[in-house]
Amino acid sequence: MEEGPRNPSATTGWLVPLGPGSHHMRRFLAGASRATLGRGVGLGAEHAVHNAQALGVAPPPGAGPASARRPSPARAEWAASRLVAAASVPLTGRVSGRVAAGVIRAGMGEARTGAGALASGLASAGSPMPEAGLEAEVAKLLPFLAPGARADLQAEAARHVLELTGSGPGRTLLAGQAALLRALVELAAAPAPAPARDAARALVNLAAEPGLHEPLLQAEPELPARLLGRALDPQWPWAEEAAAVLANLSREPAPCAALMAALEVAEPGESGLGRLVRALCTPGYNARAPLHYLGPMLSNLSQRPAARAFLLDPDRCVVQRLLPLTQFPDSSVRRGGVVGTLRNCCFEHRHHEWLLGPEVDILPFLLLPLAGPEDFSEEEMERLPVDLQYLPPDKQREPDADIRKMLIEAIMLLTATAPGRQQVRNQGAYLILRELHSWEPEPDVRVACEKLIQVLIGDEPEQGMENLLEVQVPEDVEQQLRRLDRQEQERHTRERSEELAPEPRAGGATPT
Repeated sequence: MEEGPRNPSATTGWLVPLGPGSHHMRRFLAGASRATLGRGVGLGAEHAVHNAQALGVAPPPGAGPASARRPSPARAEWAASRLVAAASVPLTGRVSGRVAAGVIRAGMGEARTGAGALASGLASAGSPMPEAGLEAEVAKLLPFLAPGARADLQAEAARHVLELTGSGPGRTLLAGQAALLRALVELAAAPAPAPARDAARALVNLAAEPGLHEPLLQAEPELPARLLGRALDPQWPWAEEAAAVLANLSREPAPCAALMAALEVAEPGESGLGRLVRALCTPGYNARAPLHYLGPMLSNLSQRPAARAFLLDPDRCVVQRLLPLTQFPDSSVRRGGVVGTLRNCCFEHRHHEWLLGPEVDILPFLLLPLAGPEDFSEEEMERLPVDLQYLPPDKQREPDADIRKMLIEAIMLLTATAPGRQQVRNQGAYLILRELHSWEPEPDVRVACEKLIQVLIGDEPEQGMENLLEVQVPEDVEQQLRRLDRQEQERHTRERSEELAPEPRAGGATPT
């Protein structure tokens, strides 16, 4: 299977525009880790980590609730085939420098939700920079960043560089300083007393700009390999920063390929990907760094066929090790990275029988974060997997809308084949989705939920079109359905705005 397309775009964030090409559902793979995560290092201030607008089919304006509609097979097939555009949002999308610096200043721990929380980081990130002779002034920092420089001066120079990376002009300025970029990479991997943390954080902000990936790799071609060694070193105190740099870099094809090549360099006894998965899944692997950003990194790597082949190897049991992390309570960054990885793995329809079968049993792990405390009838309860029955009254759904959407998209991919659709139906997925649709506050997630419900309750496709991942949609039909989808999105947004608008006061009274 060929590598998927590049990540679709979001207004501000780390997504790149979706270009023309095949409309196969498998293009969904573009969703490197955008995660759907729109926060933290790969997530933009305006939630670039929040998915780009979905291009999937939507029900016609004025239609009734999703649970009451029985769409035509062609409509359901198009909904599945267009999932690709909605889901190709990476978990580590591009984040603005100011946001990246802010998250880092917050301690590289759990990324705080909301644009306001993200933008609160470096106080100096937005400080004014001199315009005249700026390049010359920056060049003067180089001797103080060199190995052997006095430690206090080296630390001060690294702080100045970090402040420059907090603004777009500052990052652009540094992109032309190859020697300074090489010095930053050296410092980021250097032991104490070198200011490795500030150097690594500056690289996080630089790597947040896709346009700066090429200058970074030209200045130091070994950047992915060097930082990978630090990210997976259980004794390195700044491993989280190193992982965040790689999560940002791996959003683009060339750096992702370079990182994959570094992982493929065999080590005695364990592959690079195996070591990455072990670090991600082992509590306390590094007692000094949480390593949450290994999740988005793995999600980005899962765009590549070789990574998916490793993850889906039945003899390695990698997917089974990742599944419990879909409910990891301490970090939405890690949860989103793992969910994005599983979503990309679901593109491989040849493995659907194994994923849905007893060896993996992936469906309950995808449905449980979407389930609430609803009380079903005894008959309905018996249709659900055991893990979804009789949930406690304080059961909470996944709080991150991006992750909820990726979970829905992963289930949608599992319905690509007729046996997959039947198995998803038999395990009561509709019941969970029905209640989710009634509860869901985010219009784009509600639309994604409706599309999946359409596939589950709609008639089966005609013979020869059973595999929705291979359906070709004529261009004129796609244009028409895309227009209907935009209208549906606008309707949902308008209804949401009306719900949030304050009610007018009786008699025209004005508030006091």
